[in-house]
Amino acid sequence: MAVYADIAAAAARHGLRARGGVVTPEFGTLVLIGSAGSEFWPSFQAARRDEPDPLDAWSRRVIGELAERFGARPLLPQDGPPFLPFQRWSMAAEPVYPSPMGVLVHPQYGLWHSYRGALAFDAPIDLPPRADAPNPCETCADRPCITACPVGAAVPYDVPKCKGHLEAGGVCRRIGCLPRHACPLGQDYAYVPEQASFHMAAFLTALWC
Repeated sequence: MAVYADIAAAAARHGLRARGGVVTPEFGTLVLIGSAGSEFWPSFQAARRDEPDPLDAWSRRVIGELAERFGARPLLPQDGPPFLPFQRWSMAAEPVYPSPMGVLVHPQYGLWHSYRGALAFDAPIDLPPRADAPNPCETCADRPCITACPVGAAVPYDVPKCKGHLEAGGVCRRIGCLPRHACPLGQDYAYVPEQASFHMAAFLTALWC
């Protein structure tokens, strides 16, 4: 029988984290696998292949290996349509909440985290209780994420303005989204420049779709 601590240890070897779990009627018991900061970046770089969407492909391989090891089914947020409700699952598993930008904010990681996939178990497994932490945005008086965007595209999100800024080689293209940097939470988890640039390049490509 799969044990949550063993899953967490196996994920950590790839620079990933077991980020809680949730019981669903459709997929059974889920253990969410995600990242915080740049912890996974060295592992990804070492195993990276020359292929389209290399991070999604790497995540698929890693989540697939973990699923095979622990007798689970791999679920990926990029699979679809229809796309799986990873945001709803994550809010049930952890104290993450929609920020003014729409990106989920974590009380420790701030806006510097992601969910790479989930392991779905038919049989129940013991899950850690969801941490009891309030939405940090509700007590953030200044809300710097709203005003930090150099082109005013963050809240509400303006795709053409954001796209134009990135295409012009704006600062966000090089170091990552400035509204994310402005959030006082998770400053120690901000992506290293190489990772930030990679994510922004992938994001800009996605905006063309």
